[in-house]
Amino acid sequence: MKIEVRIDNGTRIVELTRDADCWRISLDGEPVDVDAVEIAPNILSILLNGKSHEVRITPTPTGALTLQTAHREFTAEALDPRAWRGRRHGALEAEGRQQILAPMPGKIVRVLVQAGEKVEVGQGLIVVEAMKMQNEIRSPKSGTVERLLVKEGQPVNAGEVLAWID
Repeated sequence: MKIEVRIDNGTRIVELTRDADCWRISLDGEPVDVDAVEIAPNILSILLNGKSHEVRITPTPTGALTLQTAHREFTAEALDPRAWRGRRHGALEAEGRQQILAPMPGKIVRVLVQAGEKVEVGQGLIVVEAMKMQNEIRSPKSGTVERLLVKEGQPVNAGEVLAWID
């Protein structure tokens, strides 16, 4: 699948092909050595040419995506209208009551919200430290923090329920 992507002011051609258990990616016709894993909703851990990057993805109301790394922020938009069909105008926001789960074992270092507080999609809720890295867990939807099941300093296991958003 080829997708024309506008990143900030430039346009790139991204080609994705499935090969057994992995994806092959080429950028403007050049193969790229990349591996990506979603570590939390809208947060990817990407190994690009041997270097590790954490990328936070936030959808915009126009259908573009804001991509944030440790040092830069980009805006990306697929120009092929078939590539992101159905994802515009907030369609990426989860619906219904949502569990917020620990993406990995670690320790709660910060709780950014309180029970009963209103939150927006993508807003930071809890910061989990794992392997000396801090990972902010964001809200998958706009709503109210129904229950908060953790406190700062508490150890958590992967998949443990941290909060409920309604």
